[in-house]
Amino acid sequence: MFTCGEVEKAFLGSLGFPQHQPSHDGEHPRRSRRSREVSHPGQGHHKCSECGKAFSKKFKFTEHLRVHTGEKPYECSDCGKFFRHSSSLIHHRKVHTGERPYECCNCGKVFAHKYKLFEHQRIHTGKRPYECNECGKAFLRKDSLVQHQKIHTGENPHKCGECGKCFLYKNNLLVHQRIHSGERPYGCSKCGKSFVFKKRLLYHQRIHTGERPYMCSECGKAYVYKGSLIVHKRIHTLEKAYGCNKCGKFFTSSFALNRHENVHTAQRCYECSECGKALNSKVKLAEHQRIHTGERPYKCNECEKAFMRKYTLVQHQKVHTGVKPFKCSECGKPFTYKTSLVVHQRIHTGERPYMCSECGEVFVYRRSLVVHQRIHTREKPYECSSL
Repeated sequence: MFTCGEVEKAFLGSLGFPQHQPSHDGEHPRRSRRSREVSHPGQGHHKCSECGKAFSKKFKFTEHLRVHTGEKPYECSDCGKFFRHSSSLIHHRKVHTGERPYECCNCGKVFAHKYKLFEHQRIHTGKRPYECNECGKAFLRKDSLVQHQKIHTGENPHKCGECGKCFLYKNNLLVHQRIHSGERPYGCSKCGKSFVFKKRLLYHQRIHTGERPYMCSECGKAYVYKGSLIVHKRIHTLEKAYGCNKCGKFFTSSFALNRHENVHTAQRCYECSECGKALNSKVKLAEHQRIHTGERPYKCNECEKAFMRKYTLVQHQKVHTGVKPFKCSECGKPFTYKTSLVVHQRIHTGERPYMCSECGEVFVYRRSLVVHQRIHTREKPYECSSL
């Protein structure tokens, strides 16, 4: 039996003993560079005082110390980024040189780093080596598994500095922060309208292309949005899925329910003695009561037309001056009133803000919705006088 004097390891034959001995000099011919760094735990010539890890080679020990000191001596001359290891800098420089020496034999896609090629090839092989111990879900990459496991631990490490809301993933936090910054990075090339989310831009672009991918299997009617189709289908199923917690009344869409709930939640302290209508301010009540009294205190000096509100008079006077301060940025058409411009711009944007609570059909103008709703109510307000 042969015994190593360094660590008292015993060998049955002479074959293993001479192969083991060079490991104390860090020169083992059949082991990887990383495995040669520490021959035996705690037995290296260079021991780290911070964590106790020992190294047989001084340059490896020096590199390791940078983990604790934070030193990054290797600087990229192109972008100024720093690295702990020279090998990391060499890999990084491929970003600037555009060098991509590793090519996928299946699809021809090229990569700057070999490990990226290995990760990519799992798409073709279907290999998912990283499996979650909790639910068994498997992933292509280790970092995807690490992120996924936070679902089970309940960890939400990414916190918004503005409102304190926490997120599981960093990219979700970045998207959320656009609410505070007002950033809308996704702009429509047709009309210039911008969006917070890329998905919203894709939906919007269907207005210009005319694409309506969601079709009702019952009647063939097609919609831009999946949600509109779901609401529409309730015409056929007679389903009213949205119920009011206060009075129990049901509606076919969340839009209709939200509008209805204002009846219960709105604080209206000022009640009209004539009709019982409640308003949320004394000024609004005073304006409302002019409907009953017929009072119109604001008179135009040009045509003596009178109005219930001062704001309405100011807007009216622009008819006489010819001022049209509100101009459409798309076609240049000017308008006297801002509300007229807002309504006009829907021609360009395709926006249809008025939705029927019964069938989900949407309209550009409110009056169009009112007329449409008579289909459901069967109201016929106009009577022929000749009959």
